[in-house]
Amino acid sequence: MNKAKPYQVSKRLVFEAYKQVKANKGAEGIDHQTIQDFEGNLKNNLYKLWNRLSSGSYFPPPVLGVLIPKGNGEQRLLGIPTVSDRVAQTVVKYVMEPLVEPYFHKDSYGYRPNKSALDAVGVARKRCWRNDWVVDLDIKAFFDNLDHDLVMKAVKKHVKLNWVLLYVERWLKAPMQHKDGSLIERDVGTPQGGVISPLLANLFLHYAFDEWMKRNHPFIPFERFADDAVIHCKSEKQAHFIKDRVARRLKQCGLELHPRKTSIVYCQDDDRQLEYGNTRFDFLGYTFRKRSCRARSGKLFVNFSPAVSDKAKKSIRQTIRKWRLHLWSGASLESIAKEVNPVVRGWINYYGKYNRSELRSSLQQIDNYLIRWSKTKFKHLRGRQVRAAKKLGQLSIKCPHLFAHWKVGFAR
Repeated sequence: MNKAKPYQVSKRLVFEAYKQVKANKGAEGIDHQTIQDFEGNLKNNLYKLWNRLSSGSYFPPPVLGVLIPKGNGEQRLLGIPTVSDRVAQTVVKYVMEPLVEPYFHKDSYGYRPNKSALDAVGVARKRCWRNDWVVDLDIKAFFDNLDHDLVMKAVKKHVKLNWVLLYVERWLKAPMQHKDGSLIERDVGTPQGGVISPLLANLFLHYAFDEWMKRNHPFIPFERFADDAVIHCKSEKQAHFIKDRVARRLKQCGLELHPRKTSIVYCQDDDRQLEYGNTRFDFLGYTFRKRSCRARSGKLFVNFSPAVSDKAKKSIRQTIRKWRLHLWSGASLESIAKEVNPVVRGWINYYGKYNRSELRSSLQQIDNYLIRWSKTKFKHLRGRQVRAAKKLGQLSIKCPHLFAHWKVGFAR
């Protein structure tokens, strides 16, 4: 082996990692370098990165700390790596993932190949029909409180490549730089926003929660997506018992259940009519609660099922409002549709999987802005709300495939 290159890191792997980072896009790190800037000297930048990774001399720069609103009045701190560091993290992820993925629990759904949030929602939906009670878990500041020693212990159990262990440890310890230039040293946590962080988080919770549940409570089902999890129980007594047990287990691992956001929920419907204070919970953008449904026979009944949450609806409406479509007077209807349809299709495909009709009122906000757009665009419609609305309604019937929400029958 070349003494100058003690670690065998493939140049091809570095290039593939760069392509993945480019496809994912992402914000600038502390060096303000964009993907386009990085590509300005691509060959040299990738070579330097490979050279440092394979020689052991790669030291990750600080991540950029950025506060983003969570929608409930609180803020989440993200750590944004530089473009080059995202490529390096992706290289290690490509090597690590195949080593740990086969061991993960079948009901762990977050950031895993061939698994999705909708899979978790679907399984939770069926289990809520079979189990009367749910423990809705919320781990307080999970990514900020991961114990580095326990993370490394879990990584070392599956990964024997010294260079991967070296860089994982360096990423865990990399400081965070805030926008004012101040540096925060870190001895716990992994930046939410890093490429490698979701894999490390999954591996940590695999041992802290999944395997512990499998070993100690094999007949109590759960679904987990990263640090968001629900546990299904047969009775209120069992729900309180398992909630307390999980709290003690997580405390052993340096984590804490959020006292306000963790709750016990009764799955109320036609057949389960016990009076209980909490009969709904949110999971992955869906609210689970009792809803009126129609059976194939046409008969109405009430079951406990998911639909897009109020929080997600609010986020959709806020995004539509930020588009300010009524001011796009220089654009054609076709160009507006081309711009917004990919986003709207994403909403429909995700939030429309269960009880799609709950999306209708939010997506019809698009038509309200298109009516305002047409009143600005065309002189003969100015000041004529009813006529503009009628014209748009006629167009939605004539060209239902123009806008994604028209195609599924959500025209105004």
